[in-house]
Amino acid sequence: MGQIANRLFELNIVLPTPPAPVASYIPFTRSGSLVHISGQVSIAADGGIKGRLGQNLDLESGQAAARLCAINLMAQLNVACEGDLDRVARVIKLNGFVNVTPDFDAIPLVINGCSNLFVEVFGEAGRHARSAVGVANLPLGFAVEVDGIFEIA
Repeated sequence: MGQIANRLFELNIVLPTPPAPVASYIPFTRSGSLVHISGQVSIAADGGIKGRLGQNLDLESGQAAARLCAINLMAQLNVACEGDLDRVARVIKLNGFVNVTPDFDAIPLVINGCSNLFVEVFGEAGRHARSAVGVANLPLGFAVEVDGIFEIA
């Protein structure tokens, strides 16, 4: 078992089998050492977290949704790395989208649920550039969606 797999085990995180795309796209593309992963929503085996921050979800629920997105990104990244997450050299950039009401402005704090998990798992290599954007709706009513760019060996 590799270092990152051990870290996931310590954190009691089991990566799911990545879901198939729901539209006309592929889960990730690779160009040289960069992997671009399509947006991953806050879906889980139990259905995940749907709703709108500031309406029927609070900050803590939003952070949990963003954490689910991180887990789903790692599941796709695991496939891109052929099952060896120790190949991840750096988390380059995350783009987070949060389903919000017009007056909800704690969007960066929501996306911290995703960012913080990448740092917990990958250490310094998990620190990244980031955007956090509030939107009026997300696919299938999910609370959060995050895409990312990763450097792998």
